This record gives sequence, C-alpha cells and structure tokens, in this order.
Amino acid sequence: MSTATSTSAVTSIDARTAVDAGTGTTRRHTTSEADNLAVASFLLGLPGLLLFNIVLGPLAIVLATLALVRGTRRRGRAVLGLVLGVAALALLAVTTAADHGVLWQLGT
Repeated sequence: MSTATSTSAVTSIDARTAVDAGTGTTRRHTTSEADNLAVASFLLGLPGLLLFNIVLGPLAIVLATLALVRGTRRRGRAVLGLVLGVAALALLAVTTAADHGVLWQLGT
C-alpha cells in the first residue's frame, strides 16, 4: 500500500522568494516585508511627535496597521509605532486647540 499526497513542493530560490513546484509560480514571503513595515512605522512615529505630525502620524498608523495585519514577528515595534502615530495626532490636536497651532514663535 502506497499513500501519495497531492501537496505541491516548494523550492526556495533565496531568502525572500519561493517557487511552487506544482504551478511554477513565485511568491514573496510577506513576513519580512511586514517586519520592515513595523520598523518603518516606529521610525516615522518617533520624529512625528516633534516634526511634521500631520504627515508622519497618519503614515506611522497606516504602516503599523499593515504590519499587524500581515502578521509581523516584530509585533511590539508595530504596536509602538501605532501608539506613537496616535500620540503625534493627539499632540497636534492639543496644540492646535490650545495655542492656535503655534508651538514656537520667533521674534516679538
């Protein structure tokens, strides 16, 4: 009695691309891309607290959400990027409401 399975074998070309032997198509590993998104969200959320919070805050939130949805191994860094992005937008809202959007005034 021989048992044969109909699963297709996957041959690895390099660290990021794999070829499905059954169909001959290539597919990308999304885990490393999701890890890169998590790091990028953290690195954009951190300066977003001080500079360009209207741009860097939402960008950090979007990248962190994409990283979490794609299943990153760096979950803590993605969550930290998400928190920093939200904090950047909250800081922008508070400074806009309190000082009419002016943090520093040069002159007079």
